[in-house]
Amino acid sequence: FCTGFPRTLGQAEALDEICELDLVISLNIPFETLKDRLSARWVHPASGRVYNMDFNPPQVQGVDDLTGEPLVQSEDDKPEAVAARLRKYKDAAKPVIELYKSRGILHSFSGTETNKIWPYVYTLLSSRIPPVLSD
Repeated sequence: FCTGFPRTLGQAEALDEICELDLVISLNIPFETLKDRLSARWVHPASGRVYNMDFNPPQVQGVDDLTGEPLVQSEDDKPEAVAARLRKYKDAAKPVIELYKSRGILHSFSGTETNKIWPYVYTLLSSRIPPVLSD
């Protein structure tokens, strides 16, 4: 599961009132992968610069690249908080997934790496959206 919109059945119902969906994409990423990625996020509070210890680490661990000031981890990004958020999201999103599945518009993709999932998502989208031709 992956956070996105709509996240709850109420949001899905509200969305139905303003538009008709014909395609919904669900990215199924293992719980541990999501927890590890979100827990690796650190921020420089004064500037809002975000670092990820796995994908975009600072040059010196725990220190902002430009100012040398300490980085902080939000309470929401600590592993225990991330795990609780993901469990709550999964429970809320399950009926949304079932709704779109029952309508036959849900397309699910599973994996742990963007570069491996994206080609499949791109193929689906390319088959549904006509290309934009430049003049």
